[in-house]
Amino acid sequence: QVQLVESGGGLVQAGGSLRLSCAASGRTFSTYAMAWFRQAPGKERDFVVAVSGSAYSTLYADSVKGRFTISRDNAKNTLYLQMNSLKPEDTAVYYCAVRNGIRPATTVSEYNYWGQGTQVTVSS
Repeated sequence: QVQLVESGGGLVQAGGSLRLSCAASGRTFSTYAMAWFRQAPGKERDFVVAVSGSAYSTLYADSVKGRFTISRDNAKNTLYLQMNSLKPEDTAVYYCAVRNGIRPATTVSEYNYWGQGTQVTVSS
C-alpha cells in the first residue's frame, strides 16, 4: 500500500524559509513523477511544483518560481520542497502527490496517491 507522509510545516514570518519533506513507502518511487500541491481555506487545490522520476525535469507554478525548489532523494524515497522568501499568500496546507507516470504533471486528476498534508502559515 502506497503511503505518503509530509512533515516540516509550521508558522514562519514573511521572508522566512521552510523545508517540507514527504516520505514515501509502499513501492519504489524512483521512476514516478512526484509533486507538491497546496490548498488554502475555501480554495481549490493548486499545483505548486513537480519533478520527473529521475529528476531531470521540473515544472513550477509561476507564483513560486525563483523562491521554491523541489528535490528528491530516490535512495531514501523522499521528496523535498525548499521554500524561501515566503509570503502570506503561501499560507496553505501543502500536499505531496505521486502519479503513475514518469513525466511531471500539473493537475490534481493526474496524480494517483496523496499525503495527508502539512500546514504552512506565513505571518505578515
